[in-house]
Amino acid sequence: MDAEQRVIRILHLTFNMGFGGTEQVIRQLVTNLPAEGFNSLVMCIDGHVGEIGKQISEEGVPVHALSRGQGFDWELAKKIRQEIRNHEIDIVHCHQYTPWVYGWLAHIGTSAKVIFTEHGRFYPDRYRYKAMLINPVLVLFTPAIIAISTATKSALARYEFIPSRRIEVIYNGIEGITESRSDTESVRVKHGLPDTSLVFGTVSRLDPVKNQSMMIRAFQQCVSEHPECFLLIVGDGPERDALEQLVSELALENSVIFTGFISKPDAYLAAMDVFLLSSFTEGTSMTLLETMSLGIPAVATAVGGNPEVIDKDKTGVLVPNDDEKAFAKEMIRMVDDLSLRTEMGANARQRFNECYSASAMAENYLTLYYRISRA
Repeated sequence: MDAEQRVIRILHLTFNMGFGGTEQVIRQLVTNLPAEGFNSLVMCIDGHVGEIGKQISEEGVPVHALSRGQGFDWELAKKIRQEIRNHEIDIVHCHQYTPWVYGWLAHIGTSAKVIFTEHGRFYPDRYRYKAMLINPVLVLFTPAIIAISTATKSALARYEFIPSRRIEVIYNGIEGITESRSDTESVRVKHGLPDTSLVFGTVSRLDPVKNQSMMIRAFQQCVSEHPECFLLIVGDGPERDALEQLVSELALENSVIFTGFISKPDAYLAAMDVFLLSSFTEGTSMTLLETMSLGIPAVATAVGGNPEVIDKDKTGVLVPNDDEKAFAKEMIRMVDDLSLRTEMGANARQRFNECYSASAMAENYLTLYYRISRA
């Protein structure tokens, strides 16, 4: 029986399955691969499953949690190895670097093969000289190493000493959002957003790396020329108090709305006219992809995977990193030019369908899984 006729058992190893881009990718993979050819198991090493994990568990995908101890936890590697044996795993798909190390150690002495996907980089990136010694060994016995963008691939080669020729790029993909006009209108009514107003918005963890303070200051310049505009900030995090204080200092309380954490923000995304992404660094922003599926243009910093996702001046606008003046200028241009927003939105939806759908990503990984299982 060849690889395409037998069931391939895949263990997805990750930190947890809370809300985030990596978690969304895993969800799309386990739900979009053909059920007759694959069995998927998700294992979280940080001791808890998370909301997305609970959701896919209810959909029939087993999700287990193991607790990682302080320092390097050799017992964790042993426990993962036992799960590999218990479930007769063929492929251990490790998402992010630490799960790769544990998954690689765990596969020793089993017939399983290891795949590593790097989903993004910390900011600022840095050299880790232990990686110079360790990673060549890991790479030697890892048949496939995946980056989610060319920028991520370059970072792996530069900072992790992984040969560029060994790294493949597979873009993240998601299920597009279907807009509900009634839900969108209810969001606008709830937050007092007139139909005639232009709504800028973002959905993100409120964290220093996301640089929402620059976004707010840029918005202050925009609203000084266009007082009818609003900024909708969906999310929560350690920076919320500081950002709310900044809004107060800039006298923007009537124009900036903090919603807090929204578990399913589809209607909030659909209520936005222009999506804003001000991060110091990004891998592939899943929320950016969601807005593209809705036909919403973006103003984003030209960092990480953003320049690959956004076709510059066709599906959105890219500005230099942490450049408040340039960010504000492009926001104002979006307000002034309705035809530009409309054209970019249509182009964004088309680019999403061609490059970043869940089915396109799943097909690429499907090909990879078959290739690895045959080797």
